[in-house]
Amino acid sequence: MSTTGKQGYATFLRVVIVLQTLALFAAPVTAGLLLSSPGGSALHSASGYGVFTVTLAHLVAAVLAWRPGGGSPGPVLYAAGFFALTLAQVALGIAQVKTLHVPLGALMFGLSVLQLGQVWAGRRAHGAAAA
Repeated sequence: MSTTGKQGYATFLRVVIVLQTLALFAAPVTAGLLLSSPGGSALHSASGYGVFTVTLAHLVAAVLAWRPGGGSPGPVLYAAGFFALTLAQVALGIAQVKTLHVPLGALMFGLSVLQLGQVWAGRRAHGAAAA
């Protein structure tokens, strides 16, 4: 595989992690709307679908960066674990177990921000090494 293809998969993974972090930021905002406005339920549900979709895309991007891209399998394990947390979060939300749903959402946002920082720090280090 060409270096351009490997970089493309890595870029895709970075973009998906940015989107995941943004989706996880939007979820508590829509949760506030859920509590304060009649249409909040639909918005929070939509944000939940968005988080689910983006975390699934994260898993796909991690697999692509690993197998055809020749990268490390570590991001696949992280993405799979994160997707499992997302499934648990959805189940807790549907069951309305707020005592676990809210802290798990906060944990997921924090983990996503940490991963975002690692990915962008790695990108800068990779760019400096290439120069």
